[in-house]
Amino acid sequence: MVALLAGCANKGAHLLVGTETVSATAAEIAGEHRLFVATTRQRSAEPREVFDGERSLTLSYAVTDVTVPAVHKTGALERPKNSTRDPAKYFTATGVGGYEDEAAFQAGLAKAIAARGGRALVFIHGYNTRFDDAVYRLTQIVHDAGYDGAPVLFTWASRGRTVDYVYDRDSATTARDGLERTLRLVRRAGAQRIDIIAHSMGNWLTLEALRQLAISGDRDIGGKLGDVVLASPDVDVDVFKSQMKRYGKPDKPFFVMLSQNDRALNLSGLIAGNRPRLGEYADADDIASYGIVVVNVTDVEAGDRLNHTKFADNPVLVKLIGDRLKAGDTFVQRRTDLAGNIENLAKGLGQTAVSAASIVITTPAEVLSTVGVE
Repeated sequence: MVALLAGCANKGAHLLVGTETVSATAAEIAGEHRLFVATTRQRSAEPREVFDGERSLTLSYAVTDVTVPAVHKTGALERPKNSTRDPAKYFTATGVGGYEDEAAFQAGLAKAIAARGGRALVFIHGYNTRFDDAVYRLTQIVHDAGYDGAPVLFTWASRGRTVDYVYDRDSATTARDGLERTLRLVRRAGAQRIDIIAHSMGNWLTLEALRQLAISGDRDIGGKLGDVVLASPDVDVDVFKSQMKRYGKPDKPFFVMLSQNDRALNLSGLIAGNRPRLGEYADADDIASYGIVVVNVTDVEAGDRLNHTKFADNPVLVKLIGDRLKAGDTFVQRRTDLAGNIENLAKGLGQTAVSAASIVITTPAEVLSTVGVE
């Protein structure tokens, strides 16, 4: 059963920097994205891997540029299959650099944030994710969502092996202080709005860091916290409720994307004593009462066999996330507006199987009363 919990990583070569790179023309490249990296991983003995799956008790900082091929399809992740890099066919890291210390990282990030409208997006990956997997996934999300702020990858020490579920869980727990520190650093770098997307086990880490911020009296990161998207959360429902009780109802509702047919979470819940995970929980009204907008995507097709990465693999969903991030604090006023947006996106992307009826939205009562959602 543990072996089936793979859903957070692709298999293949795990060197971020290839041993050989094929040349590509400008027409063969769809875009290039600079990612800022904060990590609790150890530096790898293999320089081309950059960071491995072992833990460090101190944060390290890096930056990497990644190109997206022109043949890229929205929702897909065309990653290299060996040590040769062909930018015309695959996501390709064209350069990786390190920072001497936190101050240097903050200065570099500050320049990017200032040049991109004062916005930053922090992504926290899930279980079974190696460093290169995390880099490629954030690049794909940023590219497909059309996000124009500064992307920040917080990557914790996942070994990227299906048999290391407990190790990964402990690594995520160990990284709580590192994520809290990183969020504060992003604010100090001048971010006027900090959006967060977490996936799978990364949600446990994210919720713990937000809880710690609340305990310190700074739950909204100095008023800079924007959208918090919790995708396929591998978190026990009771644990989530206790975390949210300590955090309090968010000033801006968090978003939880769940699916009852998420096989990875079905198995995770079984291993955890047959306890439901938040990302598969059926009682949307219960979760919404904690100040959460619940987005049920059970009936939406997935790009992976475990239905665990719908938020990024499904073209309509990743575009919807992008639209939400672009909208800022402007919430959809009516369900009919959201339905029309979904239908237009699906039509534009050729996703005839995705309709407004495929995505069920449950909102907190206070949202209903303040923005008039029908």
